[in-house]
Amino acid sequence: MDDQLALRIQLFREGGQVKPEVADFVAAELAALEAEGHLVTEATAAMLTSHLMMAIGRLLNGEPIEQFLTDDQVAAELADHPEAVTRAREASARAERELGAALPESEINFLGMHLAVLARQSPPASTP
Repeated sequence: MDDQLALRIQLFREGGQVKPEVADFVAAELAALEAEGHLVTEATAAMLTSHLMMAIGRLLNGEPIEQFLTDDQVAAELADHPEAVTRAREASARAERELGAALPESEINFLGMHLAVLARQSPPASTP
């Protein structure tokens, strides 16, 4: 994670926009993505970072997350990116287990879109 993305997380935390445990969770998810070979920087993961922090924060604050009119379009786009959907579902399961924040299907789809974009922006993994 580059310094700018770390600063984004710090600003969310220090500005009181999210609880510290949400910032920690998102930072851990980004570190895991980086360990998997993704390029995790402000340029590639800013939207993913902000979206995940705000969605989990809203859930923990008891705020509703409504279904989006574009859910069907997003789901159709994700048909070509099953690995992103799987990764999004895994992150959602961790958020529920660790924070008690169960992401609704629409948020899982949007997270999947962010992950698909991140995968496209990451260099291919080198093979030995």
